[in-house]
Amino acid sequence: MVARIRCGKSIRGILTYNEDKVEQGQAKVLLASGFATEIERLNFHQKLFRFEQLTQFNARSKTNAMHISLNFHADDKLDAGKLQQIATEYMEKIGLSEQPFIAYQHFDASHPHIHIATVLIGRNGDRINTNNIGKGRSEPARKELEVKFGLVAAQGRRLKNERYLRVAEYGTKPTKKQLANITGAVMRDYAYISFAEYKAVLAQFNVHVERGAEDSVMFERKGLLYSIMDDSGRPVGVPFKASSFYDGVTMKNLEKRFEKNRERRKEKKELLVRSIDGVFGRFDGITRSTFQKELAAEQVAVIFRQNESGLVYGLTFIDHRNRTVFNGSDLGKGYSAKAVMERFAVKDSPKVYLKRERDAFMGSGKESGHQVNSKEDPLLDVLLAKANFDPLGEVARKRKRRKGRGQSNDLGR
Repeated sequence: MVARIRCGKSIRGILTYNEDKVEQGQAKVLLASGFATEIERLNFHQKLFRFEQLTQFNARSKTNAMHISLNFHADDKLDAGKLQQIATEYMEKIGLSEQPFIAYQHFDASHPHIHIATVLIGRNGDRINTNNIGKGRSEPARKELEVKFGLVAAQGRRLKNERYLRVAEYGTKPTKKQLANITGAVMRDYAYISFAEYKAVLAQFNVHVERGAEDSVMFERKGLLYSIMDDSGRPVGVPFKASSFYDGVTMKNLEKRFEKNRERRKEKKELLVRSIDGVFGRFDGITRSTFQKELAAEQVAVIFRQNESGLVYGLTFIDHRNRTVFNGSDLGKGYSAKAVMERFAVKDSPKVYLKRERDAFMGSGKESGHQVNSKEDPLLDVLLAKANFDPLGEVARKRKRRKGRGQSNDLGR
């Protein structure tokens, strides 16, 4: 079981999110505690009024609401009765059993999960202390409930079994739902330190984010627009404002994370450097495309930032395994665009002993490189596809010679 806790400033927003899911048939009310009547008899405004009765006791406390999600493994066999027990006992163990709360069972993902809405103002008007609630109360509660109800343990699950994010595909699922899942997870989990780095990560999942021109009202007000990208990297469909997502994937919230992420990513820097050195170390000579493919097989994307004439002026490395983003120059002088480009060869020359082992593994006559099963890891398949896309490769150069000069190549996507 994985528990996620978010404190917020609007119980109305939390309630609206869950009630909309109910109206769309993607959720149902599982149980309610602290209401004087059966929850089925209450409409949205009556539910909201019950929560606001408490928040009005302490108008000075702005962060007064809490949204909890309890996520279970797909192998967990959970009926409504067991989910009700888990929700009730979890709220008791984290010290919120006396608060009114509503638990919703959601059906919008492949794994069982529930959402719980509550407020943090008690009957006496005091704000409930949530300091260290994650490690201090939620973690012990999660582990106890896993044992009691025979749930699949969450420890280490993400690395071994849990598929992380699916790449957005326009038209396959509701656009807003796909954007909400990806933007919320990227904002929360990746260690980026600039808008450009955040944008680069989203592009890996076919999501485009736009700030507008620097002299525009949207830019001045720190607005953001999100949309899904097509195969050529262009936004398609109706874009959505950042404010329309519950997670608050806004520019203001991004800026709050930049400095924190700078510290977060420090401990992962050496891991990325090792991956890059490891790729170079396996070859006496390596081409740019093979360099991309080898890193992609280790879930590291490398983006070559270049101008219209094809001059590479920067590199961005995105380590999907450790959720970190680095410009090449941030890793050291040896990893800047200039230094890395100078190390590329005209053709691949794997080290002899490695080539023998690889040929034996992959079968003689096959081109050097990793084989992957896209069904095992959809993101890995996309990373390799992006690595194969080289707009300034041989095909593009021939096309450019035929059409003449003046054609630009957009590698920013």
